[in-house]
Amino acid sequence: MAMQNNPITGFNHLLQGLKMLMRPGLKRYLLAPIAINIAVFTVIGWIGFSLFDDLVNSLLPETGWLSYLRWFIWPLFALSIMLVTFYTFTTVANLIAAPFNSQLSARVEELLTGERPPENRQSLRQLVLPTVRSELVKLCYFLLRAVPLLLLFLIPGINLLAPFLWLLFSAWFLAIEYADYPMGNHGLNFQSQHGQLKQMRLTALGFGGGVTLLMMIPLLNFAAMPAAVVGATRLWCDSRTAAAAP
Repeated sequence: MAMQNNPITGFNHLLQGLKMLMRPGLKRYLLAPIAINIAVFTVIGWIGFSLFDDLVNSLLPETGWLSYLRWFIWPLFALSIMLVTFYTFTTVANLIAAPFNSQLSARVEELLTGERPPENRQSLRQLVLPTVRSELVKLCYFLLRAVPLLLLFLIPGINLLAPFLWLLFSAWFLAIEYADYPMGNHGLNFQSQHGQLKQMRLTALGFGGGVTLLMMIPLLNFAAMPAAVVGATRLWCDSRTAAAAP
């Protein structure tokens, strides 16, 4: 039996991940990811406050052929700039927090299934190299697609589509980012992870879109990273259970 493939399924798994952060037995696994996320979003807030207006005005000047659409396009450009900033720093946060996120995912799976995943029975120190290597692979995947998308913002006319394309890509990449932790704990490489997510693309987009939304909400954005790790782990466990069912 295949798990139902739709955006609501993915979004619901994120919500369940957010709720599960309060579950006993997870507290010590949450401290490092949340602390790293708070530090990252504090830096984002400071940089965003300093540069936001100038960057939006440079991409969407008040004079020019697009000026009459400024009221409509401005929120899309503003949201896109915020997301680009968030992803830049979130990538750094995930790079730092990767070993902790891997352990958090393993603990969640243990709570859900009663078994710890086979690739996560090492110490935290032993997890550093494999998890950082995995983050670098994802970073390369991200940059090869994000840079061309960002260049679209500079092309008049085409830049009207750029915010929508960026939102779609960001949802997809966030699903890839956080699904890596439970899948990586089972020894799946990036190509295998990517292939499995493509089989439930709508669910993945719903999950990643939910993470994007969570990142936009003050205070809750501090919990976005651990909630996404937990939600992705729940999604992985449920998909395996559904696949194994007759």
